[in-house]
Amino acid sequence: MKRYGSVIGVRSEKLEEYRRLHAAVWPEVLRMIAQCHIRNYSIYLRRLDDGQYYLFGYFEYTGSDFAADMAQMAADPATQRWWTFCEPCQKPLEGRAPGEWWASMDEVFHQD
Repeated sequence: MKRYGSVIGVRSEKLEEYRRLHAAVWPEVLRMIAQCHIRNYSIYLRRLDDGQYYLFGYFEYTGSDFAADMAQMAADPATQRWWTFCEPCQKPLEGRAPGEWWASMDEVFHQD
């Protein structure tokens, strides 16, 4: 199992919409997440000192081919439709790696 953390901005004018969407995630999206070997997925929200809102995502990946599983998820029509609602709420970080939407984070500590 590998742990992943990522961060993205959230547009303040879309904050309530984002909360509403995630209060009732579509069952087919949840099934695809599980099918792609993602467990213990959580998203946290925080307003930082710069006045902007940020989302921190955490999940555990239990599969053996992360790239293939992420490609499967990205090809799923229900997930693609879900993203059309979520992505306008988000504000990707300028310093993210090429090809990233959510910026990857390095794990610096973990206690079992």
